[in-house]
Amino acid sequence: MTDALLTASKPELLDKEGDRTLRGLLYDYFAFGRSLEACREIFAGFVDLSPTQYLILIAIKNSTADEPMGVNQVAERLYLSGAFVTNEINKLVSDGMLEKSPHPDDGRRVQLALTQHGMSLLIRLAALQRPVNDALFGTLTREEFKLLSHLLSRLASNADNALKLAEHVRATLKCQEEEQPSALSLRNSPNKRRVKRGSNR
Repeated sequence: MTDALLTASKPELLDKEGDRTLRGLLYDYFAFGRSLEACREIFAGFVDLSPTQYLILIAIKNSTADEPMGVNQVAERLYLSGAFVTNEINKLVSDGMLEKSPHPDDGRRVQLALTQHGMSLLIRLAALQRPVNDALFGTLTREEFKLLSHLLSRLASNADNALKLAEHVRATLKCQEEEQPSALSLRNSPNKRRVKRGSNR
């Protein structure tokens, strides 16, 4: 494979066959990701929530007295914008699934906690989640599962930077293409062909 066709340049991502291993990893990841998304839709629909509301309740369920969660902490954990999470949390509060209380150390902040209704809903949902999650990750050993958790955390923490880079590079390449038409386009242009025919007379 020529270097011009490679989809990565870091040596760590390449092998003697070029980027085949990387492409295989991405195909597998996308396939697994589609299954995760579908399961999330099923979980959320089972308790009449949107997928995001479902994730918010799960995140808050895992908070502790030592590490209470507010809007910013939920947004950070789910890699979502604070404004979007605020709107979804307000809906959950209105529906009686979450409650807000003042933060003990900072009066400008609030803590979020599940109500009894929210807790009952998650208990009902867990009966569906347990067998599905066991199946999703059932091929991994404990050590493999811990390693996967660690690696995905590292990848997710840099994903936004990669997305911003993609948008920047795309815009740069489009500008370059518009400013410098390809040699192929010039060779195939009607004006180019007419000039060439005239020169042979």
